[in-house]
Amino acid sequence: MTRTPTVLATSGGFAYDARGNFRPTALAQLALRLTGADRPKLCFLATASGDSVLYVQRTYAAFAGWSVDVSHLSLFSMPNVDDLRAHVLAQDVLWVGGGSVAGLLAMWRLHGLDDVMREAWAAGVVLAGVSAGSICWHVGGPTDSFGPELRAVTDGLALLPYGNGVHYDSEEQRRPVLHRMVASGELPASLATDDGAGVLYRGTEPAGVYAERDDAQGYLVEASGGEAKETVLPTERL
Repeated sequence: MTRTPTVLATSGGFAYDARGNFRPTALAQLALRLTGADRPKLCFLATASGDSVLYVQRTYAAFAGWSVDVSHLSLFSMPNVDDLRAHVLAQDVLWVGGGSVAGLLAMWRLHGLDDVMREAWAAGVVLAGVSAGSICWHVGGPTDSFGPELRAVTDGLALLPYGNGVHYDSEEQRRPVLHRMVASGELPASLATDDGAGVLYRGTEPAGVYAERDDAQGYLVEASGGEAKETVLPTERL
């Protein structure tokens, strides 16, 4: 297990192949490599989707034949393990799926997982995920948790002192809403990712942007003179 607190916050990681099978793509594979383990232990959390059974099943199937020990952590309608903390801290990587980041945060806090996640991060468990599973590690970001018009969630775990924008190139509200929130001070300086890109953090600072699509990018959005300034970040292709 890596000893440096590590987060991989993405807008990717899994895709469907030509037969409709769910499969890990380059960003999920990067999360596994970051552990340094020959056979990493990966726990999937589908809290943001209400612990969708189908989402969990597809994730198990995605790793069939891989040198990965897969488990999952569900909270609905009750936790599926006796000791949440022990299960989380025994993992090499936690992959958090997409859905409602507001619902995810509420459920994690209800079960004390917010504190457990902070402990896991400090212990060097790789924290990773897509969409809601990206925003949750930050101060917050634009979300459709409350309806089709994006609003800010600003009560993220704040392991990382930045805001976060996801699906930056594929959902038309994402860029202007993040710009507005950063310019107004509702969110701090923020890192954003196109679909297929992810930001790697070591400790609390960005250490690189990685992309599994040739045209995917990462961005830094900062407040400048009451407006938002966007900078395209150097991106390594996976």
